[in-house]
Amino acid sequence: MHGNNDYQQEQIRTISGAEDRKCMKCGKCSASCPSYDSMDIRPHQFVSYLRGGDIDAMLSSKSIWKCISCFACVERCPRDVKPAQIIEAARLMVIRQQGENYLSPDDVPELLDPELPQQLLASAFRKYAK
Repeated sequence: MHGNNDYQQEQIRTISGAEDRKCMKCGKCSASCPSYDSMDIRPHQFVSYLRGGDIDAMLSSKSIWKCISCFACVERCPRDVKPAQIIEAARLMVIRQQGENYLSPDDVPELLDPELPQQLLASAFRKYAK
């Protein structure tokens, strides 16, 4: 299992292009996250989990679906660590392991709100589909 964990850790680093080893644990990424209150693992914790190799916790986290991909955490990071891209990479790994989409087009109409921008809809398909 540990060998698979090392492989997954490197896969997330490769997919995300993030430099988790540069993190100085300042917490600015989490402080700027609009989804912070609804996340079980915060952006700064994703960086720490990746660095520590706790990949299973990342992949089973509800936070990978709560991240709105606004990239506020990326903008605030003084070391260019890219926490949102780590979260996105974990989300993609889960979708690839499932071999299916997390969100089907039939699920979308009930989730729509007339106040939502259409860009959000396009982003949701990118985020939740293969």
